[in-house]
Amino acid sequence: MSNSSALALVRLMQLVSPALPVGAYTYSQGLEWAVESGRIRDEATAGAWIEDLMQHGIGRFEAPLVALSMTHWSDANTTEIARLNADFLASRESAELRAETVQMGFSLNRLLADLRDPGLETLRADLARLPEISFPIVWSGLAAAWRIDPYTAVCGYLWAWAENQVMAALKAVPLGQAAGQRLLATLGQAAPGIAESALSLPEDAWSNLTPAFALCCARHETQYSRLFRS
Repeated sequence: MSNSSALALVRLMQLVSPALPVGAYTYSQGLEWAVESGRIRDEATAGAWIEDLMQHGIGRFEAPLVALSMTHWSDANTTEIARLNADFLASRESAELRAETVQMGFSLNRLLADLRDPGLETLRADLARLPEISFPIVWSGLAAAWRIDPYTAVCGYLWAWAENQVMAALKAVPLGQAAGQRLLATLGQAAPGIAESALSLPEDAWSNLTPAFALCCARHETQYSRLFRS
C-alpha cells in the first residue's frame, strides 16, 4: 500500500470514528420508539431492524447520495451539490430527522475550520454558500477532499451509521456487549455489497420508502420518556 493510500485509509477511520464531534451518539433515528413499541425486543429483532433499514433505506438513498456527491465535489460541480443537499433535506420524514442532519452537518462544517487544513479552504468556501447543510453533503465533501476512494468511503459511511444504531440498541433494548459485536459482525459483512450496489444505482432508482421507520421517527417526537434526540 502506498503512503497516499494509507493516509486515505487513516482519514476514513477519522471520519467514521465515534470520536468525530458531531453528536451522532445522541440520536437513535426512531430505534428508541421501535423498542418502546415492542418491534425491537432482543438481539434478533434489533439485527433485523438495522439490517433491513441499511439495505432498503440508507443503502438505496443516503449511500448513493454520498457516492454521487463525492463525484460532484471532485468535479467542483457546486450546482449539483446544492441540488442534492436540498433533496436530502426534503427527504427527512420527521422534524427530528431533519434537525438531526442539519445539526450534524453544522458541527462537521465547523470542524473543517478547526482542522486548520489549507487543503479544505475551497470546500469551506463552497459550503458557506449553502444556507443549511445536511450531514452527508459535508461528509462526502471531506471524503472527496481527502481523496478517499468512493467505494471505501461508502463502506465506511454505512459502517458508522450501523455502529451508531447498534450502540443505540445496546442502551435502549438493552443488549450486552457481546450481542453488539455479533450484530456489528453481521452488519459489517453486509456493508460491502450494499455499498457496491449504491455506487451503481441510477438516481431515478433511489428510494427511501421505509414507512415503519418514518412512523417510528414521528412517534418518537412525542415519546414520554427517552434517552435519544431522534
